[in-house]
Amino acid sequence: QVQLVESGGGLVQPGGSLRLSCAASGFILISYVMSWYRQAPGKERELVAVITTAGGSIYYPDSAKGRFTISRDNAKNTLYLQMNSLKPEDTAVYYCKARRIAASISYEYWGQGTQVNVSS
Repeated sequence: QVQLVESGGGLVQPGGSLRLSCAASGFILISYVMSWYRQAPGKERELVAVITTAGGSIYYPDSAKGRFTISRDNAKNTLYLQMNSLKPEDTAVYYCKARRIAASISYEYWGQGTQVNVSS
């Protein structure tokens, strides 16, 4: 059974840090481009970071650049997101996504999300 399970969310004060994890099972992570997204109440889901299969290419939108770091441990089938200098506007449910395209077929899996609250 294909599954992505996020963990590591919680309540943190502004300026603090959190490390999110996304554990994959039922498929081999190394074959997938991995991403983190987030969705705040009343807002659309937005991209936070993307990392290619071997980690050779990484992308962050301006909102995450310089504060967030995406990484992957393919041996452990796990994706990470290190978040530093957190701001109240980072409060959201954070999701990981796995995606690959093979023979013109797109395979995409999402986790159930982990809540991050940044508040004093």
